[in-house]
Amino acid sequence: MAETVTGYVFNPADLQIEQRKPGISAFMRIRNGEDFTEAAIESHIDHFDEIVAVYNQCSDATPEILARLAQRHGPKLRVFQYTDRVFPPGAEGHVRTPPDAPASVVNYSNFALARTTRQIVTKLDDDHVAMRDQMGALAKEARSAASLSRETFCYSGLNLARKRDGALGLPAEETMCGNGDHWFVRLTPDNFFVKDKRFETFHHGSLRRRFRGFTYWHLKYLKRGGGFANYELGDNPQSRFARKQKKRQASTTVDLATAASNTHPAFVDSLLAPFDDKRRLLRDRARRMHEEFAGQAVEDVLTARTPGWRLWIGSE
Repeated sequence: MAETVTGYVFNPADLQIEQRKPGISAFMRIRNGEDFTEAAIESHIDHFDEIVAVYNQCSDATPEILARLAQRHGPKLRVFQYTDRVFPPGAEGHVRTPPDAPASVVNYSNFALARTTRQIVTKLDDDHVAMRDQMGALAKEARSAASLSRETFCYSGLNLARKRDGALGLPAEETMCGNGDHWFVRLTPDNFFVKDKRFETFHHGSLRRRFRGFTYWHLKYLKRGGGFANYELGDNPQSRFARKQKKRQASTTVDLATAASNTHPAFVDSLLAPFDDKRRLLRDRARRMHEEFAGQAVEDVLTARTPGWRLWIGSE
């Protein structure tokens, strides 16, 4: 049964850095995630010591799915319900709300982070399905990497979408997911979420962000509602996510080979990359995308990297 919390206000001391045990914790923040929450958890849980799943404002089957999975996995999956109303990123309410207020997605995110118990943490979304060997190898490396005390291991995913004929491909304008916001980090008192007017953002402190590979499939655009249902766009037509929705609706979906061929490091201002953490990460990600997936078919890569993917994603 989920533990409920109301009125929580984050304090960095809640991270309890000195009491953390060796290992990896993943934390999830879930709103109406019934489409792929089970796939996300089942494809990742063997790579971590625990998953902390926190759900909020769910009107679908997410609570029941989490309860069933918690029975299956025992203490390795810990489930919480954050009961306060939380304004989504991009909403006017998010802009107005202080970051330590229970209604802030920043505070909500920090609650999930603070409920983890391991020294290394990572953020898992309910629409991420792991590339088994790639995620496993990176998690194994993170457990023993001495460099994790001075850098974060950032990783990315490939966005999946449907073509008009129902086949899987990648959105032409947004082939990759994870611009440095998915990572393994050895937690310090300085690592927690802070407010940006657009969304919540994780404070890395002095840690350098280093791109370490593609480890998951991002299924946002395969969700009901096209992945935009939780942004409350009817009440927030000015939201940046309303613009992203229009852009997605007008875009095409291309083959993986085409997407990889059209991705080049030179597009990411490589001259400045050695001097800028974010540009360097995007340059390295673009290079890896081009080298790793050129000439590949998406279903072949799915089969090789995520055995049994049809049970979670489906052919149509």
